[in-house]
Amino acid sequence: MAQPAKLSREENVYMAKLAEQAERYEEMVEFMEKVAKTVDSEELTVEERNLLSVAYKNVIGARRASWRIISSIEQKEESRGNEDRVTLIKDYRGKIEVELTKICDGILKLLDSHLVPSSY
Repeated sequence: MAQPAKLSREENVYMAKLAEQAERYEEMVEFMEKVAKTVDSEELTVEERNLLSVAYKNVIGARRASWRIISSIEQKEESRGNEDRVTLIKDYRGKIEVELTKICDGILKLLDSHLVPSSY
């Protein structure tokens, strides 16, 4: 199903709320990034800041939980001497770390390029 080419700020906020209800936090991030990028010289409202925060918190939180679980399994396999599995696990943990880095870089870029400048 195709979405309209360009949603208004209000429509993106609504879609972010809808995505939150559906627990589709990656999409919630996308909608709130669009809101933040349309801010220009206008600050985010308290509600918009909260939505952006919730979106990133959940996207990051899911990856952090995955990282902790995989790291725990990695330690167990290391203690058992299963080096083949440890190698596989380290590669998988690396994939999660790349995702975390990408997400963190995304919010930092958004802060630097749109949110902090509009707060002056």
